[in-house]
Order: sequence, then structure tokens, then C-alpha cells
Amino acid sequence: MDTKPTHRDLTSRTLRAELGRRLATLRLARNVTQRALAEDAGIGLGTLRRIEAGQPASLDNLLRLAIALDVADGVLNAVPTQEIRPIERVDSRGRERRRARPRKTDLPKEPWSWADGTDD
Repeated sequence: MDTKPTHRDLTSRTLRAELGRRLATLRLARNVTQRALAEDAGIGLGTLRRIEAGQPASLDNLLRLAIALDVADGVLNAVPTQEIRPIERVDSRGRERRRARPRKTDLPKEPWSWADGTDD
């Protein structure tokens, strides 16, 4: 039985290996040779072989493969869009957030002092 790994089990290495396996399976299911896919994607044959073997690859090469295999929408769907709720837009006076700020509960609770601990 094939079990789906949880986010705690995932590492970049396991993700690369799974992604490479899935890309190879998809390519074979579509009866496309590595050479033809590499040419269609505009990447080298060796690069495709390394990706399918789970080796590190650039994001650009992965995106080229997704486009060539017609799964680019799936890549975009992997990262959900975050819509601003109307109440948040009112609270922020119509401005969208550009950076994150720690919550006040994340800040240290003790008053700030010099590290040497001396009181002059």
C-alpha cells in the first residue's frame, strides 16, 4: 500500500525524488521519449534524466517541463492564491500587505536590557 507522506516527512530530497518519479510516469503514460520531451521543453537530455532521477534542478527547467507536459496549471494550483478579505481591506485602508510583521505575542516579554547585565 502506497502511503502519502505528511509534511513532517518531506524534505527537498524526497520531494525531488517524488517529482522526478511523477514526471517520468507522466512522460511514459503519454508515450513520449526523453529526447522528444527534452527538445520540446528546451532543456538538455541529461538535464531531463537528472530531474527524473530526483537530482537537483532549476525552477526554470521544472517550469519548462510542466509547460511541455501541459501541467503548468497544476503547478500554479499547488500554491493557492490569497485573496484579501473585505474586512482586511477596510482595516488596511485599501493597501495590500507587502511584508510580514511579527505578532505582538511573538515579541520577548521581558524588558530590554544590555547583555552585560550591569546597572550604572
